Amino acid sequence: MLLCIDIGNTNTVLATFEGEKLVHSWRIKTDSRATADELGLLYRGLLATDAVSLTGIAACSTVPAALRSLRTMLQRYYPGVPTVIVEPGVRTGVQLAIDNPKEVGTDRVANTLAAFTLFGGPSIVVDFGTSTNFDVVSARGEFLGGVLAPGIEISVDALAARAAQLRKVELVKPPRVIGKNTVECLQSGVVYGFAGQVDGIVRGVSAELGGTVKAVVATGGLAPIVIGECVTVTHHEPMLTLIGLRLIFDRNKG
Repeated sequence: MLLCIDIGNTNTVLATFEGEKLVHSWRIKTDSRATADELGLLYRGLLATDAVSLTGIAACSTVPAALRSLRTMLQRYYPGVPTVIVEPGVRTGVQLAIDNPKEVGTDRVANTLAAFTLFGGPSIVVDFGTSTNFDVVSARGEFLGGVLAPGIEISVDALAARAAQLRKVELVKPPRVIGKNTVECLQSGVVYGFAGQVDGIVRGVSAELGGTVKAVVATGGLAPIVIGECVTVTHHEPMLTLIGLRLIFDRNKG
């Protein structure tokens, strides 16, 4: 069974695959200070639930400190398991048609490969995480670049920190657009404001691509908060990055 690990700035998402079938997934907090032994105990505890016998591991990370601990953990606790960590030199099949390919987050490469494999191109991936990333995929599966915007949670946190009479609220859709109290006003701004941002950026990207986009794919832990109000989103695949990791593993170890 293949274990895929996506280490993000806020959360780490893990999933096991048996062939193309996703068997189980977990979402845990990313702690860049966690030691290799702490990670080893945590991962073994999660996998023990299903008595998983690993045949491979694929991982990507946007957090360098967490990646160092992960490397050490894999060497110490899973020394005989074939492992692919997405980094320069790993075959992904994704051409990076941008100014500086070294700047691209490995999760965006995995998203590009998965979106093109599942839906074709041109397509747009909207990844709702710590930041909201728009990844643009060409008709040939190239990564063309994209857009980076502040994420939902950090925007709410910043507003609560800078405005004396505002506070953090539950991130859910309010009963109406016009808020009748402070909580509803904030929730409306989050849900409808970010939905409008997504639709506006997608329309702009689509126009630059010639007006034809096969798919707009939402992913990331915060996607369910706003995609119901996004008229341009055509697909929701919460495990897109992990599917991309599975495909990259197959290219290198399959």
